[in-house]
Amino acid sequence: MISTYRIACLILAMAGLCQTSYGQPFPNRKYGQEDKFRQLEEILPTPNSYRSASGEPGPDYWQQRVDYTIDVRLDESDHSIHGSETIRYRNQSPHTLRYLWVQLDPNIFAQDSDANRTRSGRIGFGNRASMGELDSILERTQRFDGRCMIESVTDALGKGLDIFTVDTMMRIDLPEPLLSGQEFSLKIQWSYLINNSKLIGGRTGYEPFEKDGNAIYEIAQWFPRLAAFTDVTGWQHKQYLGQGEFTLEFGDYLVRITAPADHIVAATGELQNPNEVLSDVQRERLEQARTADRPVLIVTPEEAKENEKEKTDQLKTWIFRAEAVRDFAFATSRKFIWDAQGHRVNDNSVMAMSYYPNEGNPLWSKYSTHAIIHTLNVYSRYTFDYPYPVAISVNGPVGGMEYPMICFNGPRPKEDGTYSASTKYDLITVIIHEVGHNYFPMIVNSDERQWSWMDEGLNTFLQYLAEQEWEQDYPSQRGEPELIVPYMQSTNQVPIMTNSDSIMQFGPNAYSKPATALNILRETILGRELFDFAFKEYARRWKFKRPMPADFFRTMEDATARDLDWFWRGWFYTTDHVDIALEKIDVYMVDRRTPDEIAQDEKAKREAQLPTLSKSRNKELPKRADQFPELKDFYNEYDPRAVTDQQRAAYQKALEQLNEHEKELLANTDRFYRLQFKNVGGLVMPVIVLLTLEDGSTKEVRLPAEVWRVDANLCDTLVVTEQPIVKFELDPYRETADINRDNNHFPPAIEPTRFQLFKSQRRGSEDNPMAQAKRAKEAQESQEKKQEGSQAKPSEEKNSQPESSGDSITPKKKDKKNRKRKQAIPGA
Repeated sequence: MISTYRIACLILAMAGLCQTSYGQPFPNRKYGQEDKFRQLEEILPTPNSYRSASGEPGPDYWQQRVDYTIDVRLDESDHSIHGSETIRYRNQSPHTLRYLWVQLDPNIFAQDSDANRTRSGRIGFGNRASMGELDSILERTQRFDGRCMIESVTDALGKGLDIFTVDTMMRIDLPEPLLSGQEFSLKIQWSYLINNSKLIGGRTGYEPFEKDGNAIYEIAQWFPRLAAFTDVTGWQHKQYLGQGEFTLEFGDYLVRITAPADHIVAATGELQNPNEVLSDVQRERLEQARTADRPVLIVTPEEAKENEKEKTDQLKTWIFRAEAVRDFAFATSRKFIWDAQGHRVNDNSVMAMSYYPNEGNPLWSKYSTHAIIHTLNVYSRYTFDYPYPVAISVNGPVGGMEYPMICFNGPRPKEDGTYSASTKYDLITVIIHEVGHNYFPMIVNSDERQWSWMDEGLNTFLQYLAEQEWEQDYPSQRGEPELIVPYMQSTNQVPIMTNSDSIMQFGPNAYSKPATALNILRETILGRELFDFAFKEYARRWKFKRPMPADFFRTMEDATARDLDWFWRGWFYTTDHVDIALEKIDVYMVDRRTPDEIAQDEKAKREAQLPTLSKSRNKELPKRADQFPELKDFYNEYDPRAVTDQQRAAYQKALEQLNEHEKELLANTDRFYRLQFKNVGGLVMPVIVLLTLEDGSTKEVRLPAEVWRVDANLCDTLVVTEQPIVKFELDPYRETADINRDNNHFPPAIEPTRFQLFKSQRRGSEDNPMAQAKRAKEAQESQEKKQEGSQAKPSEEKNSQPESSGDSITPKKKDKKNRKRKQAIPGA
């Protein structure tokens, strides 16, 4: 009985494997290359009792708490804010504090702020700048100063406290060290001018409406707020430069907002005094909205329009209370339409509400509140149930910004009420995104000042999921891997793990790339079920707590039993891109041919091959051996390729020694394909190959990223099929953000690039708006003349008959005579 080893030798050595190769020779592996699977533990902070190695809060995790009672008044006459607040600070850290740091975000609008002084000096494009841009520059640098004017800082008994301001941060020196577990209360009075958003944009401001003399105020980052003090950074007092947002402490808020009596106010939290600020009709409508299945108008468009006409000197104070929030924002205007609908997120009752001017309709009344409710449904399913009592979307000067329970969103239709598809989807998208920020970072309280991607990236990922559940073929702009390709192949970028204020191409870096990475992790690497479990676990662990990047990375691995360090390293710590090439294909079959069949096949192959050019030309040359036959001997007739009887006998003997199983192996007709891949882009990823078989059917091969673990530059795999494979395609579903599809096909896919033909134009005849308008006008006049001529023709034909009884001349003949006559007149 012959051994398995002997069978292999028999097949390989005597019968051989029939091999066909496609592509370039597989180069030797290079050693000493970068280890793409090197563990991140040497980069990530060491786990401790505050933050565990599994990614969840440790047994000694702590965070501070800050409660606010605020009174604020809006002065419409000069667009200013005047406020006073009482702050109760609880030191729940194990450390003793001798001073507190307070954020003064309005100071970003000071003419000498770090943000203004480090702003780019570029003006316009080339040597062209708009008048609006010049007006904005003068407003920012010469006319407007929106710094926070601190009027007093005292303890609870009114005793003054020493302060020192550093740009957008103010240090308050405590009279006594604040020990762990102690509380300290202080009072601050302040005021500042609100920026005109048409001249100086930002996350807050007012929008003036020249036609009716009113304004919409969206007020955010407006009061002195305690900076965060954490186990990771100590005081998070990085200056506010505009791009990195903020991180704050959770607490309870009681805020009394005094505004003109004809204003409608929307704010973080629940309204505490509806009987004092709302009419009987408004309160009745609000109550109906709680159980309605469609949005209910609390203030109608007609009522808002009427409200714009008369301005009052009277004031009203709206009182709001919010619990377990990290910030507070509000919006106020007499222009607001207000609609609302009650909605249950499992056991929590939520009032979804929208505030917008008539200029926002019909878009806002149709889509805003629906988008709020849709967002709560989708996000709650992937994270945790929305915990707050209200969720608000406001239309005003801020294009898109989020705060607890309230967000500001900018898109509007044109003045005539029409809107493009782009405007419609921009509105739905921005509402989903900004309402979604309630989850990240308003509840999962990541540090936006340091890591923008932890809220923008995660939120954009969930935004993509919500968009895809809005309608079929929703035109999402972020999330799909193929959409990130232009950014991934650019050189003008930095890693995702870059401080917020140092990011180049902020949108692609902080929003698109991390969202795409998570989508790939969900769809291609982990699968939806496993990813969703881990992502929800991360949200549950860090709800109302402050996670850091390592906590997210570790939780996702802890909950999936997958080592993802290669993924975080490649996508978050480098600017590598995905470009995997199908480098070479070897095809093998078991060779069952007899020695004679092998010889015949090789002979046919040789004969089918065209001779070399030299050999063709040398064939006709006279040969000496032909002139002198005695020069020929045995070897002139000998064929070294001829099969001998000895070889035939050896082959037959080998066959006779095979047992039944070995004969089955020799009779195997499968095809063995060795596919060899090259990592051109540097980012290791799973390898997905779609095989098209001879009968048109397809087979999918999926290799995990670990196929690159030994050699990150080159890898291979073996595919066995019964039929020949006629086509190979890498990443057929465009799921890995591969930037170069030209090296993804075998046979190569040749896709023609179309070019347009046009007639050459005279110099100076290029298209411009004036020329286009002129041509359009001429075409219209020409068309009008044709129409006039067409209408007059019947009467002309009738009157063209001469009254005399002589030969008549038909219009056709008359035209012919006229043409002949013109030809006879010089210059006609």
